[in-house]
Amino acid sequence: MNEPRLHSWLAGQIPLLALEVVDACAREVPYYAHQPREILDNALRPAVEVNMQAVLRTLREGRRELSLDERTMVIEWSARRAEEGVPLEAALAAYHVATEICWRAASDVAEPEDLDDLAAYGLHLFGYLRSVVPAVTLAHVQEQQYRQDERRDARQAMFTALLAGEPAQHLSTLAGVPLATSYVVLSLNLATATPEARRSVQTALDAHLQTHVLAALDAEGGTALLPASPDGVADLADLVARIEKTVDCPVFAAAAVASAPAHIPAATEEASEVAALVRRLGRPSGLYRLEDVLLEYQLARPGHGLAKLAAQLDPLTDRPELLETLRVYVVRGHNRRQTALDLHIHRNTLDYRLRRIGSLTGLDPNVPGDARLLDAAVTARSLTP
Repeated sequence: MNEPRLHSWLAGQIPLLALEVVDACAREVPYYAHQPREILDNALRPAVEVNMQAVLRTLREGRRELSLDERTMVIEWSARRAEEGVPLEAALAAYHVATEICWRAASDVAEPEDLDDLAAYGLHLFGYLRSVVPAVTLAHVQEQQYRQDERRDARQAMFTALLAGEPAQHLSTLAGVPLATSYVVLSLNLATATPEARRSVQTALDAHLQTHVLAALDAEGGTALLPASPDGVADLADLVARIEKTVDCPVFAAAAVASAPAHIPAATEEASEVAALVRRLGRPSGLYRLEDVLLEYQLARPGHGLAKLAAQLDPLTDRPELLETLRVYVVRGHNRRQTALDLHIHRNTLDYRLRRIGSLTGLDPNVPGDARLLDAAVTARSLTP
């Protein structure tokens, strides 16, 4: 059976039509518009010709679907383009541009006796698109997933290396995350977060820096490494507040500066200990630094002194109202008015309780030296199991 005249003409025009498609893509598709002409001629144009040939071949053979070999060819070619960075929308746009140009060319030269063949060609073009678009999409999605997995693994490896104080420059390139000269280690301790909190926290961190932040997170919090900014940790208080609002639970955070990547392990230990400490102390949620809890941090160091210090309040063990009064008094910085308000008692009642505390412990809250010892004893007691 002889091939229709229109289809034979199209077969002979493939090189010229492919050139027209490349020109149109360079004008109309943003990605291709920014590519050097030699790349379009050496990569895009041959692919367009192969697909045009496949359209006519499947039309001649009366097939609406691609064969396994043809589908494999499309997937492999699309995967290579995806690996080279061609976005999916650009790849699909090229197929639609080619379809439009081929249909317009066929329509322009068709004679009245070619109308049936023109209709068959147009219908087949749409059938070819229906067959090839899923294959192209699959190739790009698979390649994108592979690259995302590869990048995610590299980011995790980079994070692990930095926390261990190991070199991470080679991992930085694979991860797509620049290696900073200094970092702020942010330790997050979430009080009652849900399993979805991990993703919410990562999103908030990324939004804060407008790039991916290296972090290891779970439902209870975790650790993040943020490149140090000129403001140091000053801008992190707002970030912690946003995270707290996002996860809808108290967030106890601590920040420590690592002046060089090699100092990250020590900074991580410091930030983690401070975040855990402020939560144990019953401090309000928010961002803390070691400077905010220097005395408490030192008191929490292992040794017999902590237990002996806490024992200063043993005479109050059977008087929980006095222990609570002293705790609030210390937390409120010896502000008697605020302490009385918090405890819902009269100022005279507070004064009586403070005198009673002094009588039982031998430490007078009104004497500066005794007051400092009572402050330390309250902290020590909160740190003692």
